[in-house]
Amino acid sequence: MPDLSRSSLQRLIDDGQVSVAGRAAKPGLRLEGAEQIELRLPDERPVEVQPEAIPLEVVYEDDDLLVIDKPAGLVVHPAPGHPSGTLVNALLARWRRFKGFDGNLRPGIVHRLDKDTSGLLMVAKTEPAMLKLAAQIKDRRIHKEYLALVEGQLEPPEGRIEAPVGRHPTQRQHMAVVRGGREATSHYRVERRFRDFSLVRVRPVTGRTHQIRVHLAFTGHPVAGDQLYGRRRAPTPPRQFLHATRLGFAQPTTGEWIELDSPLPPDLAGFLTTLP
Repeated sequence: MPDLSRSSLQRLIDDGQVSVAGRAAKPGLRLEGAEQIELRLPDERPVEVQPEAIPLEVVYEDDDLLVIDKPAGLVVHPAPGHPSGTLVNALLARWRRFKGFDGNLRPGIVHRLDKDTSGLLMVAKTEPAMLKLAAQIKDRRIHKEYLALVEGQLEPPEGRIEAPVGRHPTQRQHMAVVRGGREATSHYRVERRFRDFSLVRVRPVTGRTHQIRVHLAFTGHPVAGDQLYGRRRAPTPPRQFLHATRLGFAQPTTGEWIELDSPLPPDLAGFLTTLP
């Protein structure tokens, strides 16, 4: 059960939701081998998503889709225990018809950005557009670039990182480069060097969870300010220094190539001016 944390499994055992060979299991039970283990997961209450008037910066819009410049701190979609204050809540308030396809938790969400990552994010407005954009992502035809400030001097100045990404074997909330993980490839180019940092442009070929953050940490140069994978070297940026700066895609109805750019937001740009 790779999606369950160790503590979650412990609670299920304590609550009598795990049985071995037909009998309730106890923590610490040593298995002999070939036993049948049954795990019962309680039903989760569905999350009802409510519209919320959260301001959005729309940088592109047509009948099929829109692209927003997501601020850091905005969660993309609701989850159990976190049903409000997300991008989806904001979308439902501004475009009510979103609440008619792809379930009620991720209407129109084609791809996502981590909570603390800012920048360009695409959202489909119709189900046909959603399917066509998802196909572009699957076929790796969507062009995405990020700007990241990493710790230390990344060498060589331009390169390709190919390392499989999967769930960390012991820290289940983390991703990591692991044997047997999913194929993951990122291209990078150093844009500017500082005494203790490198400003890097990254183009992910694949779209694994936390891919850029994990790949850069794997090189020994984690994203500055990254609370999961960084080393918290001073000076520390105001938040994780990762920004989705460029997005290119084919318009799903006309096929026209559209390319959009987003400059570094003031908090990150301002931090760069303080670096020697």
